[in-house]
Amino acid sequence: MGKFWENPEVARNRAPDPAAFPKSFTIGNVRISPPTVLAPMAGVTDTVFRRFIKNLGGCGLIMTEFTSADGLLRDKRVRGRYLHFYEDEHPISAQLFGSSPAVLADAARLVEDFGFDLVDLNLGCPAKKVVKCNGGSGLLRDLPLIRQIFESVRAAVKIPFTVKFRAGWNDDEIVCVDLARMAEDCGLGAVALHARTREQGYSGNANWDWISSVKQAVKIPVIGNGDVRTPEDACAIVAETGCDAVMIGRMAPSNPWIFRQIRQYTVASRYDEPAEADRYQMIRKYFQMLLEEEMPGTEGKMKQFASWFTHGVPGGAALRKAIYEAKSGPEILIQVEDFFESKLSAPAVELI
Repeated sequence: MGKFWENPEVARNRAPDPAAFPKSFTIGNVRISPPTVLAPMAGVTDTVFRRFIKNLGGCGLIMTEFTSADGLLRDKRVRGRYLHFYEDEHPISAQLFGSSPAVLADAARLVEDFGFDLVDLNLGCPAKKVVKCNGGSGLLRDLPLIRQIFESVRAAVKIPFTVKFRAGWNDDEIVCVDLARMAEDCGLGAVALHARTREQGYSGNANWDWISSVKQAVKIPVIGNGDVRTPEDACAIVAETGCDAVMIGRMAPSNPWIFRQIRQYTVASRYDEPAEADRYQMIRKYFQMLLEEEMPGTEGKMKQFASWFTHGVPGGAALRKAIYEAKSGPEILIQVEDFFESKLSAPAVELI
């Protein structure tokens, strides 16, 4: 079938019927509609970004940044930094990482007490500092320990428990089917597969065949993740793999409209491309939300997101330079407003 972003013309001619995209799916007692999930991303999916995505529309489930179970139990400040959320964020899942079954079980109890709808285990992060502590994808080489974690956490909480994992450590150690079957056997409510190996990191192509194999192996919902960059890709991954929902990670900060576009496409077979005025309103709204929240590191986060949000904006390099040189958050917002308002108020040039 092919991924739309790789060859738009070929994929468009072979694109599946967008109307066949599912309307919803259920994890335990939590109904998620539409069946699209914002992936947990360190340094990205804090409460401001999650609410920002929800407000744009089309995202069925949001997830927190991955949070150290050990840190959550030892330092109360971790909750405020990583697990703070508002009522309008439901349904919301908290993602934990760690390697101790007892510690993860205790952390999951806290997550349930905080009011989260679901708790998720990270078995996908490829970062060396996480892997060397036997967290994230580092656990993929120890399925017996994963089983102990599954059983401990499942016994500790009543809310649905899910897992996000990679296909395996490398191409010679693919464990995704065995891991998914183990998750189902231990009572987990759903699995999400990022169809890359730990060795790949974020490079190369996601292998959707692994998602198909997992879907064929279990009866619980399977969430597909990897290389979904357009609404057409979202429909293709469902048609090609049979997965029940689609998870989107790195595309969300570069195109925050992706969830709304998927919903538009699956309802009307078309979707809106943001105009320059839409992009301006989006950037300004997100930056205003960051300033209002008064979170630590706001200025740095505004500069970080500027590179994503101004991608493809004519003259964006000049705006990014002005943002990077700004000395405060309010000054960054002024630079954004001045840049776009001068452009949008400029008279159109008549071509003759």
